[in-house]
Amino acid sequence: MLSSSDMWRFLHFILGFIRLYLDGVKVLIYQLFNKSFTLPDLPKQNGKVAIVTGGARGMGYEISRHLVSLGMHVVIGNEENEGLSAVKKIQEEFSRNKVEFMYLDLASLTSVRKFVQRYKAKGFPLHVVINNAGIMLVSERRTEDGFELHFGLNYLGHFLLTNLLLDVLKKSGKPGKCSRIVIMSSATHYGGRISLEDLQGRKCYSAHGAYAQSKLALLLFSYHLQDKLWSKADPVTVNTVDPGMVDTALYDNLCGPAQLAKRPFAKLLFRTPAEGASTAIYAAAASELEGIGRLYLYNGRKTESSAISYDKQLQARLWKESCALVGLHKA
Repeated sequence: MLSSSDMWRFLHFILGFIRLYLDGVKVLIYQLFNKSFTLPDLPKQNGKVAIVTGGARGMGYEISRHLVSLGMHVVIGNEENEGLSAVKKIQEEFSRNKVEFMYLDLASLTSVRKFVQRYKAKGFPLHVVINNAGIMLVSERRTEDGFELHFGLNYLGHFLLTNLLLDVLKKSGKPGKCSRIVIMSSATHYGGRISLEDLQGRKCYSAHGAYAQSKLALLLFSYHLQDKLWSKADPVTVNTVDPGMVDTALYDNLCGPAQLAKRPFAKLLFRTPAEGASTAIYAAAASELEGIGRLYLYNGRKTESSAISYDKQLQARLWKESCALVGLHKA
């Protein structure tokens, strides 16, 4: 017979599982009846510099490639083998030295700090940061700093990276030509729950719940960060993007039945990596979004995120807790 604690863990797992897959079904139905967003002609981005985390494969590669095609200098923050391979492919396609790789492990706060130190040592400006890297539905694991892996890599790594780069973003932007932060969230945030007393999922772990929590945390972070920047009239905008359901390696960790169901329908229902990347590219470069922030963009359009994501008190509490977790001495 299950103990009360075991029963609670089981219910937590089941509820997280159900919420995530219901959100997924809603997205697939939408994608079945609606065409993918088509990028408009975007202005050239010559002289601008972007960082793309996880920019070596899937949507990240498509984002990096497209920004290079617009004339941006792109720094891919990734693990080494994939990063160097992506740089080589992009350089071969565009015959220009507008892309480079820098090692970045978002599951390590030390690696994030070293990445920022190396970037600043180059003396580059910084006009765009795209927080794209992520993992989904991995078994329970911890980062080297002891954080639950989804929360640590998807959220805290990007939280620290963005904060440490803010000074360069502020210096590089100016009124009428703001620097831009683009954060990759997901429709799974609608089913996400934030427990500030158990952000690491130690009481009852669910991979589905942990992934959804990390994507909700990114939204809370993006809204609060934009409010802080606006309060000081800093020339930096922050927008969050939902790419939809995209046929990438992220879905390799789906449960067995879901994997079987996905295979015959992936080409019909899922977006390609290039289609999934389009809204993030739009947020990074579209002239009509100049000076506009605090948006949640899905399929190229402003969309309402979950009600809880607009909770300013929760945003502030998560920000304060996150600062403490990563060792930032500011609230």
